[in-house]
Amino acid sequence: MVILKLLIMIIRKFFVSPLLVLFFISSEKKLIVSDVNRWVEIELFEGARKPDLSNILSLLVQYKEFRNVFYYRLFQGSSLIAALTHIARIVYRESPRLLLRKSCTIGPGLFIQHGWSTGINADIGNNCWINQRVTIGFKDTTGRPTLGNNVRISVGATVLGNITIGDNVIVGANSLVIKNVPPNCVVGGVPAVIIKRDGIRVNEKL
Repeated sequence: MVILKLLIMIIRKFFVSPLLVLFFISSEKKLIVSDVNRWVEIELFEGARKPDLSNILSLLVQYKEFRNVFYYRLFQGSSLIAALTHIARIVYRESPRLLLRKSCTIGPGLFIQHGWSTGINADIGNNCWINQRVTIGFKDTTGRPTLGNNVRISVGATVLGNITIGDNVIVGANSLVIKNVPPNCVVGGVPAVIIKRDGIRVNEKL
């Protein structure tokens, strides 16, 4: 059984291996590797000692959400790479229920867990973690959210408008955030309030 699983994985990796060509000719290799390392750290602990290329193939096989992130990075490169990526997406399907706008500016280490029914239209810092059923985007014509570094947006949360989410913020499950959030806070509720600041429990309005 183990041998059969290994054989199936090898075949699946071989099937997605043409995507490595796009990786090699892309100008975004460093950012892609940063994303890969983040995903390995969280999801594929046994991959920590494997080469980057092996981990890329494993993630492309096992996580369609990773394909969305991978394609997003490729689209940030040259117009030629973008055109080839459009073709690749026809053969190697990404998650259709995860929308990641190409106009976003996203730092290294983006991790999307499940990504089911999630829409992202924001400028995002480093090492951010976004869960399923999340909406991040415009509330009106004034602008979209900006997320700092090490931000986590939990299941079912909504972040809307021209607001800033500070570094090291956790947005609790099913929360609605429509105002700026200072760094080092946990927020939750509808509308969201600060429930923890610098590790201390509080109850503060935004």
